Amino acid sequence: MNMFDELAGGDLAATGLNVLQVNVGLKCNLSCSHCHLEAGPTRSELMDAATLDAIAATAEAVRPRIVDITGGSPELNPHLPAFLRRLHDAGLPLQVRSNLAILMEPGFEHFFDLYAGLRIDLVASLPCYLQENVDPMRGPGVHAKVIAAMRRLNALGYAQPEGPRLDLVFNHPLGPYLPPCQKGLEDAYRAELAKHGVVFSNLLTITNMPLGRYLEELESKDQADGYWQLLREKFNPDTLPGLMCRKQVNIGWDGSLYDCDFNQALGLKINHGAPDHIRDFDQEALAARVIVTGPHCLGCTAGAGSSCGGSLA
Repeated sequence: MNMFDELAGGDLAATGLNVLQVNVGLKCNLSCSHCHLEAGPTRSELMDAATLDAIAATAEAVRPRIVDITGGSPELNPHLPAFLRRLHDAGLPLQVRSNLAILMEPGFEHFFDLYAGLRIDLVASLPCYLQENVDPMRGPGVHAKVIAAMRRLNALGYAQPEGPRLDLVFNHPLGPYLPPCQKGLEDAYRAELAKHGVVFSNLLTITNMPLGRYLEELESKDQADGYWQLLREKFNPDTLPGLMCRKQVNIGWDGSLYDCDFNQALGLKINHGAPDHIRDFDQEALAARVIVTGPHCLGCTAGAGSSCGGSLA
């Protein structure tokens, strides 16, 4: 039994299935210093058209509350537009997790009209509102590109009354610490970004998991052990009912099934007798499965908790 299971009181079970999270590839235009999947320009993994077709057929049958599309940079998958149009035409709610900087690159501007035309909600990573913190993490000029992309999206109706959502994600690894209060930080984001003339819908605070590049950084500074200890000390049982893994399935670029994006980073497929590939998708079995856990799960249950939708408690 790992230290998460000890604190959680045993096995963690799914309680339904209302989110399909689809990672369409690990290729990205950025190499962010905190990326748990270690995505970047040198990665070649991209979901092929056949796997996307299988996922679309599954989504049409399951009718989840939302299909949540992520990467890497999803826009680098050449099959993404056709996939989005098919799901939209099937009446399925969609959101795409974008770094937004990609939309300002030559050859990708058409995604502005595609997203707005299909009214696809966007979740954009902006790990800090200050350029001096963002660019060292993500690359020179990224903060300016994100602000420019937000201006264009606002002009297309994003984060406006009756328009599609434009949520931002805070996950700045200032060190071995938990995120600050989501509501208070959201107010600070609004005030600072208003100086640039842009608005957004909601701020989501996500705990940085001790995985991938962030773990490497912690280890290089001899901070990893202290961070693990912090996560354990701040375990909050009130977060357990709302953990994202309990109502979602994460689908990797090759069609493998995971309980969450973090398990995907570790190669921990769905187990305990439930299907682990899209070709064997079984809604009933997956909705009641035992979740694969590990010490990293403490990151989702520490303090106010953390999920792809922000804090939990």
